[in-house]
Amino acid sequence: MEITPSPLRDCFVLTPRVFEDERGHFCETFNKKVFEREVGLTVDFVQDNQSVSSRGVLRGLHFQKGEMAQAKLVRVIEGSVLDVVVDLRKNSDTFGKHFAIELDEKNNKQLFVPRGFAHGFITLSNRSVFSYKCDNFYDKESEAGIIYNDATLAIDWHLEKEALIISEKDLQLPTYAEVIQ
Repeated sequence: MEITPSPLRDCFVLTPRVFEDERGHFCETFNKKVFEREVGLTVDFVQDNQSVSSRGVLRGLHFQKGEMAQAKLVRVIEGSVLDVVVDLRKNSDTFGKHFAIELDEKNNKQLFVPRGFAHGFITLSNRSVFSYKCDNFYDKESEAGIIYNDATLAIDWHLEKEALIISEKDLQLPTYAEVIQ
């Protein structure tokens, strides 16, 4: 597995080795020992989630606050998404910066999102199956988010506004400035 740092501190792109033959392919998507040795961070995933979305579905930007904050390892099983993270850790040298990467079934790339980051994605293909491992359990009382079209962050979601499908809940999220105050 190749593990490379993203431009944001403690956020990494994982690219597994894929073994192909006439039967198909195989890859190891996560190995705790390799991750901890290469990255130097300890992570204990306790919950796996999966979503299925059609083209233009934008989910995010989400995070959990306080003790219920979550680190995530995200990947695409089918289709293609633009995955976006924002560093919300005030003590980080990359605080307030965001990073976007295309994850798809062909490149097999994964993104490790540390605690203290907001996370979102938009489906670029006709359909996507998106999977993520979390190191903390979901807690409704701790959920929070930032509006997808925040002017300060100025995220390019790669699709026209008219093509976006966003939940009513996500359309009500506060701005970046409101979240970090």
